[in-house]
Amino acid sequence: MNENKNFIKIPNLNFNVERLKKSYFDIIKKKKFDHGDGSVTYIDSIGLNRIPGQKNSNKGKYSWGIYWTKPDSSGKEVVRAEHIDEDKFTEFVPEFNNTYFKFIYDILSTRYVLGRVRILRKRARSTLSWHKDPEPRLHIPIITNPGCRMVIEDKAIHMPADGSVWITNATKYHNAFNGGEKDRIHLVATLPKTIIFDNKKSTYNFDNKKSTYKQWMWC
Repeated sequence: MNENKNFIKIPNLNFNVERLKKSYFDIIKKKKFDHGDGSVTYIDSIGLNRIPGQKNSNKGKYSWGIYWTKPDSSGKEVVRAEHIDEDKFTEFVPEFNNTYFKFIYDILSTRYVLGRVRILRKRARSTLSWHKDPEPRLHIPIITNPGCRMVIEDKAIHMPADGSVWITNATKYHNAFNGGEKDRIHLVATLPKTIIFDNKKSTYNFDNKKSTYKQWMWC
């Protein structure tokens, strides 16, 4: 079901949100959120996959990749953070193998070329900058509230925590805000090879057939 040209709710693909919550709470009993070495505020992450042979590639500088923003009244676009080769993140962190997240990761991997896959925590009563990313993002809300919205260009959408899967066109200027009094928790994956949005613009080549417009149609 297409809610908007920049938000796609994937048909016939739904996960058990209660199992997601259980796995999330099990993980945070033992694992702390990463805030990108202080490079970001009001949002932090737990990286679920990494670059093979690089055990620390799911945290620190790998938590937040390159993005573009217009930070002041001049309207001039500037670049922040560093480029990340998303399609190198092919190893699921073994520590999380016995969680529902691994099941979801395996299912999604049959449909899309996945980049970094992270649990993202958006703090209560906070917002992100107005920015754009190199690639679209896949979202599975785990814990949310009616005050949580994602805004892409001039359209705002609330994604409910009902097990549904969304793909958002993060290559357009956007932000996300949490207007509630509890943290928002989403599972978020970068999609470095997808071409499902009309403009078909990306910093990556589209030569991998695992993630195409036709493919998401049979998810």
